[in-house]
Amino acid sequence: MDIQKIISDLLAKIQGDSGLLEKVQSDPAETVKGLLGGLNLDANQLTEVVTGLVQKLGLGNIAEAVSGAADGEKAGGLLSKLKSLLGL
Repeated sequence: MDIQKIISDLLAKIQGDSGLLEKVQSDPAETVKGLLGGLNLDANQLTEVVTGLVQKLGLGNIAEAVSGAADGEKAGGLLSKLKSLLGL
């Protein structure tokens, strides 16, 4: 599976749609899962894609918050971290 190609494809979709960019900012893991559709990635691959994507979008601070998101690790805590990072 070419993770970099997946990131590039998602980046192209997101950069052309401000609504998707907002979704990535508010819930990167779930947004990426939705954009991937039926593509099955394991937890590590999903984390790589989400982390790479937010870094390419210039949201690097969020990358730390999403590590482990694919594992379902404390989703509520993740949302709180994202809100604090985004100043919400």
